[in-house]
Amino acid sequence: MSPLLLSYALVGGLAVLLTFWSSTIRRTPVTEPMLALCLGVLSGPLLGIVDVADPLTSELTRELSRGLLAVSLMAVALRFPISGYREVLRPVLVLLSAGMLGMAVVSAGLSWLLLGVPLGIAALLGSCLTPTDPVLASSIVSGGPAERQLPARIRQVISGESGGNDGLAFPLVVLALAGVGAKPWGDQVAEAVWGVLGGTLAGVVLGWLAGHAVRAANRRETVDSGSLVIFAVLLGVASLGVARVLGTDGILAAFTAGLAYNRVVGGQPRVAQQKLDDSLSRYLVLPLFFLLGVELPWHEWIDVGWRLPMFAVAVLLLRGLPVVLSLRVPLGLSWRDLVFVGWFGPIGVSALFYLTFSDEEGVRNSLLWTAGSLVVVLSTLVHGATAMPARRWYARSQQRSGG
Repeated sequence: MSPLLLSYALVGGLAVLLTFWSSTIRRTPVTEPMLALCLGVLSGPLLGIVDVADPLTSELTRELSRGLLAVSLMAVALRFPISGYREVLRPVLVLLSAGMLGMAVVSAGLSWLLLGVPLGIAALLGSCLTPTDPVLASSIVSGGPAERQLPARIRQVISGESGGNDGLAFPLVVLALAGVGAKPWGDQVAEAVWGVLGGTLAGVVLGWLAGHAVRAANRRETVDSGSLVIFAVLLGVASLGVARVLGTDGILAAFTAGLAYNRVVGGQPRVAQQKLDDSLSRYLVLPLFFLLGVELPWHEWIDVGWRLPMFAVAVLLLRGLPVVLSLRVPLGLSWRDLVFVGWFGPIGVSALFYLTFSDEEGVRNSLLWTAGSLVVVLSTLVHGATAMPARRWYARSQQRSGG
């Protein structure tokens, strides 16, 4: 049987089962990405019933993660009214500037110290692991339990940070690529600058046009709420495609398009109200994590030895929480908020995209994927398993403190 057809059957079957058990799963420390990852491991490395050719896996992972990020960032941008994002603008900007740089430096330093890789590769790996994943973060801050246990402000901070830093990681990765000699410095700097400016401009224009188109359709009563959900997904994909044609950052373009669209439609029915982000984190993520489970480099993990798991654990413990705690004054958050935001910076789809993007750009250091994939797997399991207990801890702590 074709591995692709068998994968369709397995992932589709898992999605059907999750539909029936969704309410039960939400009351456990198990998440949908965790289940898809385990199914991939069972189908691939353990039983050997699904095998994907090596030249195809990197391209599949890159394009699946790219498309999933575009749609996910559209959902993040539409999750709250724009006024909600304005209220948390200060902490989000701090996290997207000093926070991102701090996490990149820590991750790169750990790569250099524990893995013994050259500084250029260490900087590239650190940049790939810097962005907070919006797909895994959605499972933490969206859905009924999250809305009951977490205040809107903390959910807005995590959403805004996870949305913005996926696109803003692009210049970090591009500049790191110059450090390993992928392209001349001048070309990489120009690509990084155009990635931010061009991606932002393309996204704002597309989102503005799409918002006015929806407003006009609403006035003529020619569009229903179900169509708006599909429209948002297609807008994310279109933003990604247009940005790629222009040679700029498609991930940032998708997020800014969502923000611009959100701003234009204003108080009219928004796609966020259709729980697009919740559905996304539950189902659209399944194929990518199934593929990750199938292609995990088990033998390479073993060959690297004890340094690799120590590195992965160190990244999870030191990449986010110490950096966020050190920024307490400019962030203006309580200690409880700082601990929650600092811990829940999951590493997932965005890291997979930038790791495979680096491979596409000509970086052939095998340790990049070997180390990065282990960090993603560990983050998926650990952050997924701690999401429910941490939300309950936050709610109880807030009740004891009276607000």
